[in-house]
Amino acid sequence: MLLTGKRVLIVGGDARQLTIARTLVERDAAVCLAGYENLHAPLPGTRLVDLAPETLAGFDAVIFPAKGIGEDGAVESLFSPKPLLLREAHFRALRGAVLYTGIAGPYLREQAMKFGLPLVVLFDRDDVAILNAVPTAEGAIMFAIQHTDITLHGSDAAVIGFGRVGMTLAPRLRALGARVRVFARQPEALARAYEMGLEPLDLGALRSEIRPVDLVFNTVPAPILTADVLAEMKPSAFILDLASAPGGTDFLFAEKRGIRALLAPSLPGLVAPKTAGKILADVLTRLIAAQKP
Repeated sequence: MLLTGKRVLIVGGDARQLTIARTLVERDAAVCLAGYENLHAPLPGTRLVDLAPETLAGFDAVIFPAKGIGEDGAVESLFSPKPLLLREAHFRALRGAVLYTGIAGPYLREQAMKFGLPLVVLFDRDDVAILNAVPTAEGAIMFAIQHTDITLHGSDAAVIGFGRVGMTLAPRLRALGARVRVFARQPEALARAYEMGLEPLDLGALRSEIRPVDLVFNTVPAPILTADVLAEMKPSAFILDLASAPGGTDFLFAEKRGIRALLAPSLPGLVAPKTAGKILADVLTRLIAAQKP
């Protein structure tokens, strides 16, 4: 699928954006980069631009980092020596462009609405979320191996939540020899866990059923692993919270109990940036190609 004639601006980001840029260039888009002054070598087919309002007119698509934009207009870039700031004048200059971001906070949504800019939140899309669940699950397994002194084989593992990530992670843990409990609320999720050979348990039973668990993987972005639940866990347990910040764990109480707990909400970009970038690039290609001139 070619993007001939499409002008794309990539603002800030990390290694995922490099894969996105390469892919879009291969598909014949004209790609400009803002916030990439510290690249070790230029990306063939791309052009560096300053993030100034006068340089932003005429783009069909603007791609922001997976983390989106801060509430002060700040854009993170791994490849820039200086902070990137987007003000109203920048958004005004982008009239006619479609904005793409991983997540969208109030500031970005407000600016997009104010200037009539279509906003596509990639991580809200099922296709992106389902594909991202694979590097998330593999990264979770990697973290569990690195941060514990036991094997996954023979361990007692709990997966809290059985959405895209939980459904991808749980059978992989089982394949490695763990006994896997799945805690969920929805009857259909519990039925799916049972069908997959896992042990389904109602989330309401978490406090009483968590005691023998060695490894806990939380995917629910709400207070789930509260003090009363953590009080029932053994101090040698390990918690990996995969939910978006601030996660679903009382980290202060976990520390008091001696339970090791980590928040890791953005594993795809951390453990597999090339794959994560390819996932986003393929979806972006389809979306940009479908844009009306």
